[in-house]
Amino acid sequence: KSANPQWREQFDFHYFSDRKDMLDIEVWRKDNKKHEELLGTCQVDITALPMKQTNCLELPLEKRPASLLMLIAVSPCTGVSISDLCVCPLGDPSERQQISQRYSIKNSFRDIKDIGFLQVKVLKAVDLLAADFAGKSDPFCVLELGNDSLQTHTVYKNLNPEWNKVFTFPIKDIHDVLEVTVFDEDGDKPPDFLGKVAIPLLSV
Repeated sequence: KSANPQWREQFDFHYFSDRKDMLDIEVWRKDNKKHEELLGTCQVDITALPMKQTNCLELPLEKRPASLLMLIAVSPCTGVSISDLCVCPLGDPSERQQISQRYSIKNSFRDIKDIGFLQVKVLKAVDLLAADFAGKSDPFCVLELGNDSLQTHTVYKNLNPEWNKVFTFPIKDIHDVLEVTVFDEDGDKPPDFLGKVAIPLLSV
């Protein structure tokens, strides 16, 4: 019940410089659990923002006499990667040795914020639900850890997709839970949910 809401929430997104994605923002209002209305949209061209500084932006919402105030900081992405299974970042024995030394007991207090990292190999899914009329699905997999989110490519018309991707996340909180969700790509419509598993880091 406010025309001037303050959210004061922070979200982290991984933006890879070889992509030209726009940051799309939508503002919605909710009357009750059943009724929602889109109040306005706006876009931010990330490539146009200067690096390594916090940018204060007042963004007008399309077709509305309203604006959205945001702070956006673009900084180099560290500790996050997506690679194919054949070039797994920890496949090199010498690299594994360097990692072991980096996180050895004697180096525990060298960088308090560097808790460690999580490497996830997403191989395949088996016997997924058919979301299309043709008895197939177009599945892709989304991995979320804290506010970090990475996803695989889509394998079209397949109930037993193989992704064979390796994802590396920096760990910010040892109590976080890795959530792995499989969706069916549905063109311009929101993707259909096919399944999910949650893995607490402390169980690994």
